[in-house]
Amino acid sequence: MIGSLSLDQLRVLVAIADTGSFSAAGRQLMRVQSAISQTIATLEAVQGVTLFDRSGHRPVLTETGRVLVAQARTVLSSAARFETVASGTRQGLEPELALAIDPLVPSGPLIESLRALHEIWPHLPISFSTEGLGGALRLLRSGDVALAICLLLPTVPDDVSATPLIHVDMIPVAAKNHPLASSTHPLGRADLEHHVQLVLSDAMDRGGPGYGLMGAAQWRFVDLARRMDFLLAGFGWCRMPRHLVAGHIEAGRLVRLDLDDDARGPDTPLTIHAAHLRDRVPGPAGRWLLKDFKQRLGG
Repeated sequence: MIGSLSLDQLRVLVAIADTGSFSAAGRQLMRVQSAISQTIATLEAVQGVTLFDRSGHRPVLTETGRVLVAQARTVLSSAARFETVASGTRQGLEPELALAIDPLVPSGPLIESLRALHEIWPHLPISFSTEGLGGALRLLRSGDVALAICLLLPTVPDDVSATPLIHVDMIPVAAKNHPLASSTHPLGRADLEHHVQLVLSDAMDRGGPGYGLMGAAQWRFVDLARRMDFLLAGFGWCRMPRHLVAGHIEAGRLVRLDLDDDARGPDTPLTIHAAHLRDRVPGPAGRWLLKDFKQRLGG
């Protein structure tokens, strides 16, 4: 019961609208016609509206009735989702799957995994937070998310359980019209430090540790897509995931920079982990997602 309104009254109203008559609605709901008529009469009296024009052979929805039938469908759909989530929780399914996704994570396989998960648990609420460097770990520790697919730099913290999912090659690039793109020799630190480096940083800790930084001209971004815009516009150079820039390099919009040994640094790719707090293990949907996503990544 919602105040003076019940879900049963809404079911009867929708059944009449769908079947076209009180008697057909009674057959569908396995009730006598008089019970259907009484339910609608009570609903109209309590709400102070006329839902059906009964002057003809068949009841016809009034303008108010048509609007309220649409509202009734919405309420009944929400109630069904409510019951499904409650039922899943009783069976051990998490009531919500809250994820923090690093912007470096490849979107294609993740979308396909989530599409498959939705087919299994269509009513499971899923929330996303796309965080920059350090943000996913912060959300795990605050309890806002149960699972993160992210970088963990410089090492995996002691309070986090992490499984490596994929290695991401980071390659130095600049726009085709950037001065560095036309260099005829391997670029060293002395060459790079005179140009703006576009840096992905932690939104909450701008002065936090940096990785692969050189020179004083650093423009810091939280949003990877925004950094890409500035990169393509020729505002600076940076290291970007190979899978995000391969198409731009092939099309000639970006140029891979040739760095010398001093500027290149370690060639070890970055590792994307599936991570959760050691004392907060993901539920069935979270575990299923990780297994499926890892398989799609070839792991």
